[in-house]
Amino acid sequence: MKSIKKQYIKWAVVLSVFTGMVSCQSDYLETDPTTAASEEAAYSSASNLMAIINGMHRDMYYRQNDNQGQNGQGGIMIMMDALADDLVFPSTGNGWYVSTVRWQDQVNENASNDFYPYQFYYALIRNANLVIANGPSVPAPNASDAATIKMAIGEAYAFRAFCYYMLVQIYGKRYVPGAANTQLGVPIRLVANEVPLARNTVEEVYAQINKDLDEAAARLTGTRTTKSHFNDKVVLGLRARIALTQGNYTAAAAAAKSARVGFPLMDNATYTAGFNSLAGNNEWMWGATIIADQGDTFSNFGAYMSRNFNSTNIRQAPKAINSKLFLSFPSTDIRTKNFDPSGAHTALGLPSTYSKFPYTSQKFLAASQADSRVDVPYMRAAEMYLIEAEALARLGDEAGSKIVFNEFAKNRNTAYPGATSTGAAYITEILNSRRLEFWGEGFRFLDLKRLNLGLDRSGANHSSVVTNNVMTVANTDPRWEFLIPRAEINANPLVVQNPL
Repeated sequence: MKSIKKQYIKWAVVLSVFTGMVSCQSDYLETDPTTAASEEAAYSSASNLMAIINGMHRDMYYRQNDNQGQNGQGGIMIMMDALADDLVFPSTGNGWYVSTVRWQDQVNENASNDFYPYQFYYALIRNANLVIANGPSVPAPNASDAATIKMAIGEAYAFRAFCYYMLVQIYGKRYVPGAANTQLGVPIRLVANEVPLARNTVEEVYAQINKDLDEAAARLTGTRTTKSHFNDKVVLGLRARIALTQGNYTAAAAAAKSARVGFPLMDNATYTAGFNSLAGNNEWMWGATIIADQGDTFSNFGAYMSRNFNSTNIRQAPKAINSKLFLSFPSTDIRTKNFDPSGAHTALGLPSTYSKFPYTSQKFLAASQADSRVDVPYMRAAEMYLIEAEALARLGDEAGSKIVFNEFAKNRNTAYPGATSTGAAYITEILNSRRLEFWGEGFRFLDLKRLNLGLDRSGANHSSVVTNNVMTVANTDPRWEFLIPRAEINANPLVVQNPL
């Protein structure tokens, strides 16, 4: 019998020889605790089908490829911010993600960090395709099993939509609202095989994404086992993200407004509590809870982004915020309390071995100095407020936008008097609030690309040594698109490389 493990590590059209590139410890389609089953057994019952989905969610935070910095969605989130302007590396430390900061990964088709997002998302897509194809034939002797199968298939469609959304943004050119968008995206693979496929256009990829979201919405309800899983509100949140990227502002505003119902904004005390408890934060719509015995100590998101974990990376290279962005907000804004302009972090009682740099973050706090676990946020209600506000403003409904934005902004800053700026300046205010709100959560590189803005790290606390003098990058630079990995090109003769 074929094992699920062997099926899982195949991605796109990669040949079996490449399966050794994936770490064995995180390849299984598993539940918690770890299990493995034959492919035939996986489709023998509703519970086994859902076990595949459970394993996919687990791999969102525990799938390691070539090194410990490539650990699921959290690792890619760090990459997306390291490429941008608001996440500052004050020191090279022991080298993790420094090549990303320097814009060296995406221009090297053989680079491990160029390969990783491609491999990671296509591996998830392959499993989604298997669930979509085989789910309808799984026995459903009772209503409960039928509901479980329906949910599993719905989650598979949501996974596929999310993964293609990430892939097309990373490896394709930006979506241009109102244009034909015939520029190359990524291959749309809807069957779990290794048949060579050419790259689809960006427009075609987004059409498939929206089709998959429709399928997911038809199957998912508000019922789910944990917030690590998809439900109808998370699908609405994804729809809002994607509509914003496509410039479909009416759909973005409507989806965002509906998505955040039932997810109240967190209070100020919770905001400064360490961003490490998915279950304890009502604002979090979707994320990963890191289980104690599956923490993978030096690969967790918190092993790189927390301030208090006792690792070489944290001690030598704590992560900081862009000083220009930080100084543009008043001290009454609770979000500024998650950063220390002095870098001392006296309340944390850090040992003297921890390097101190100005504007370092304590937004993410690990479970302890010996335990790197930090629950990983994938979607929060705050994003929905800001999507709705931005979308309404771009539609010309500034009054409606300010009702939404002011509600959000006054939660974060009780002294906020209400938005007084107008036009482009008001949209910039929304976007800057988004920058501060989602610092470290993996949005900034993709936002710059969506907005067709260049990179500008100048005049802030970025170190030219760490960045290798990559302080500005024009919006027209081809490096905004990651190269298609050489492994894919070697295995798939129909794939065309991005220009350098």
